[in-house]
Amino acid sequence: MTDAPVTEPAEFWESRYRDSGRVWSGNPNELLVREVSGLHPGTALDLGCGEGGDAIWLAAHGWRVTGVDISATALARAAEHARDAGVGDRVALERHELGVTFPDGTFDLVSAHYLQSPVALDQDGVLSSAARAVAPGGTLLIVMHAAWPDWQTDPPFTAEFPTLDGVLEKLALPAGEWTVQTRERVRRASVSPEGVAGHRDDNVWRVRRSG
Repeated sequence: MTDAPVTEPAEFWESRYRDSGRVWSGNPNELLVREVSGLHPGTALDLGCGEGGDAIWLAAHGWRVTGVDISATALARAAEHARDAGVGDRVALERHELGVTFPDGTFDLVSAHYLQSPVALDQDGVLSSAARAVAPGGTLLIVMHAAWPDWQTDPPFTAEFPTLDGVLEKLALPAGEWTVQTRERVRRASVSPEGVAGHRDDNVWRVRRSG
């Protein structure tokens, strides 16, 4: 993405959360639920976990989750929500500026939802690190916006949206070691802040590492 204000990522995202009440609904992303519901629970890494909606849903469904975000305020809210949901013992939270630092270890599920930023983010590098963090037999799930929503008539900055083929080409996953299970453009309902109903397209990739 380009044409964004020159702002340090940590400053931008901390301000985004600190200066607002709850930013997200608290519900899990619908494409996470669709893609993960059939998997056997194990360890999960939620990259860009925000206020914890996905991490809490995963923990409630048997996963042991490490949630990562750049914002200390977002992580504090995620911890509170996890405790309130009764899954605080199944959710560990770490602060990382992805592209600069990355969690240690490997995981049965690595989930990266909407790692798209109006400020600096090494998206390709983060996704490559995400793939390396998938344990043998594990799953990498990536979901990205494929375009602006149809109600966004005046985009706030110029964005380069990833394509279905482009992400896989950049990941360059070794042939024979990975199986692409989902590679799909999905249209879902979307509503503007002013209440205008419309839709938004997302790209979804789910790939499994051989055991």
